Amino acid sequence: MSESGPFIAEVLKGTALFSALSDAEVESLATRTLIRSYASGELLFSEGAPCVGFYIVFKGRVRIFKVSPSGREQVLALEGPGSSIAELPVFDGGPYPASGVAVEPSELLFIARQDFRALCMEFPEIALKVLEVAGARLRRLVGIIEELSFTTVRHRLISWILRQAKNEGGLSFTLHASHQELAAQIGTVRELVSRNLARLQAQEFIGIDGHQVTILNREGLETELSAAI
Repeated sequence: MSESGPFIAEVLKGTALFSALSDAEVESLATRTLIRSYASGELLFSEGAPCVGFYIVFKGRVRIFKVSPSGREQVLALEGPGSSIAELPVFDGGPYPASGVAVEPSELLFIARQDFRALCMEFPEIALKVLEVAGARLRRLVGIIEELSFTTVRHRLISWILRQAKNEGGLSFTLHASHQELAAQIGTVRELVSRNLARLQAQEFIGIDGHQVTILNREGLETELSAAI
């Protein structure tokens, strides 16, 4: 095993897909796994390109997105350490259904399509883990479709703000995304994000100080969400 082998094996073992494998099996897989580094903004794969393999994030973040014919971007997911990416087209033989780009300097593990398929044939429990990941992603995509189809930009923005605060475990969070990036996540354009953030601030639902966003009236925001459903 190469010098990086033990490190790769450790990362693989900590990933849900491979948690059921023995140490020997993980070490065997590690010999067929590559480390790939990406700069911020660098493309991992493009929508429609042939699938050559899948990735596991162990440092940084990756944005999964689709682009409309008019050039508008819709973010499907932001994946961080421990997440697997693009494993589904490995099975159906089709192209990548979306594009992936590094949001910040990132390091990922890469496993070639033929190696992963062979591994799943040998260890069916890995395929079951992939089904769990696929099910969770399907639920998330259904949620995105529901929000885009049945809710307003204001509703989607409020929902996003409440989720961010919950993830941070309090009433405030740091806004790392630009208004353009936030617009891509909630399915709108930058101008509407800026306008609705300003309105929420003027109505004293939230406070904004630089990149810090603080919820001032959580009950009011939740009431707006309930009324929109």
